[in-house]
Amino acid sequence: MSKQPRTHVSNVLVIGSGGAGMRAAIAAHDAGSDVVIVGKRLPRDAHTVLAAGGINAALGTVDPEDTWEQHFADTVQEGYFLSDPKTVELMVKNAPRAIDELVEYGAEFARTGDGKLDQRYFGAHKYRRTCYAGDYTGRAMLYALADRVDELNIPIHEMRYVTQILVDDGVCFGALAFDINTGERTVYLADAVVLAAGGHTRLWRRSSSRRDENTGDGMYLALKAGAELADMELVQFHPTGMVAPESLAGTLVTEAVRGEGGRLFNADGERYMERYDSERLELSTRDRVALANYTEIQEGRGGPNGGVFLDISHQDKDFILEKLPRMYRQFMEAQMLDISESPMEVAPTAHYSMGGVVVDPETHETSVTGLYAAGEVTSGLHGANRLGGNSLAETVVFGRFAGEHAAEYSWSLSAQHRSQEAIQAALDDLDSLIKPGNEMARPLQRALRNNMWENCGVVRHEDKLYVALDIITAIREASENLDVRPSSEGYQDLALALDLRSSLMSAEASVLGAIERRESRGAHNRSDYPETNPALRVNFITQLNDDGKLFVTRRTVEPIPTQLQRWINDEQLEVEGRLLE
Repeated sequence: MSKQPRTHVSNVLVIGSGGAGMRAAIAAHDAGSDVVIVGKRLPRDAHTVLAAGGINAALGTVDPEDTWEQHFADTVQEGYFLSDPKTVELMVKNAPRAIDELVEYGAEFARTGDGKLDQRYFGAHKYRRTCYAGDYTGRAMLYALADRVDELNIPIHEMRYVTQILVDDGVCFGALAFDINTGERTVYLADAVVLAAGGHTRLWRRSSSRRDENTGDGMYLALKAGAELADMELVQFHPTGMVAPESLAGTLVTEAVRGEGGRLFNADGERYMERYDSERLELSTRDRVALANYTEIQEGRGGPNGGVFLDISHQDKDFILEKLPRMYRQFMEAQMLDISESPMEVAPTAHYSMGGVVVDPETHETSVTGLYAAGEVTSGLHGANRLGGNSLAETVVFGRFAGEHAAEYSWSLSAQHRSQEAIQAALDDLDSLIKPGNEMARPLQRALRNNMWENCGVVRHEDKLYVALDIITAIREASENLDVRPSSEGYQDLALALDLRSSLMSAEASVLGAIERRESRGAHNRSDYPETNPALRVNFITQLNDDGKLFVTRRTVEPIPTQLQRWINDEQLEVEGRLLE
């Protein structure tokens, strides 16, 4: 690896090539800035492509009664009142504009017979407000955004791993990255940086994220730069993920299976959802079904691969092939299992990070001057349980916010901030990781994921959370002796070492938050504190002290504006006709 890095200069640097990053880049470009995007994966292959269900906006094309105020109420209620009200208000007000922009860019959403954008129900929505493109909405969105990026000639530097955000005296001025294939280093100098690097759900043993993505590297980069994290303990677990083969453990089994009549059974043949939600059964909320599945497994009523059984075989094969063609192919190809004849073995899987980097609601700037963030890497919108369909809306609404304000900040500068000392420190840090050793990153990653699953998973207990901290410490000590020797085969070893370092810090932040949240609320379940505590309507904030150690404080959630209070109620919505969360 060359000691002399290349230099790339722009007004705005965007880290991440998913929906939030692409939208931020478009916004910054439209505001007059010179922009570059760097991403770990190939363009059009960011995690956004896996989003299926749809994107929310109170358009009223199907249910004219819908309003942004009702969308606000549904969001804060489903988030168990931990969402930041201002963030929610801005998102729901701006979501219709975001849909119009996506259509302008070429996203082909489903339409009604009279040509209007179709909208369907999603769980916990009072009205139909979810726009969609089949079961591939995220892909349709990302491809439309990518087409627009291409039209604007915004460069995307693919297969680049960002190792550090460059900061001097509290001011961000770029980032250091290397090419995962060649090892070539680049110092990206920029007036402003937008961080859109995704979440941290791959830290759990079973995860719906793919390998080497959502490892918490965005959260690590923000922390090391001096920003704050919030709500890291709040992770949404999807009730049904595959359990075999090992290479596909955690891969989503869509909730459409239950929506089309799928039934859950334990190893004793009992349809157990009667005990957990006797009215809605398998159509209960995501957090309840995940907890039910987890409990059955933990209490010894699981199958041979540590899961429960999801059965759709009572439906006709033609019906399954029409309604669930992807699931039919997925199990046939992975397990040679015909789901029209046999049940699927499934278990909960880590699915979405609801916490992340703390940002200003209106600008999406972090506490570090010149550093902005958008998408799943941030906190503030989802609270303790994400409303289905809000994540895709978040990417484009706040991607635009971050990009526009980053460009505005760049334009306001009279001089470009630089620090050769900070650049050299980042280069030296990268050099320090390349050395022979006795440990490999993959086994340590596996140990960390097992630890998070067993000790900070669907159900938590204080004793096990402290065990989790001890194991994180032990893995961190072992990681000091990593064997990292890049070669002509590429620099993947170095990327894995950096993933591990990020994961360890993000995992520790999650465990510390889980210890402090001594209650059960939404997706966060404590067996030693099974009730919701009204006094804990707070966000737990994680920061680094001067010694590089994590510490946690609390911040009271802002009150809901008086004019929006009247929209809040405890009505339990019927499930008929709604997609699950």
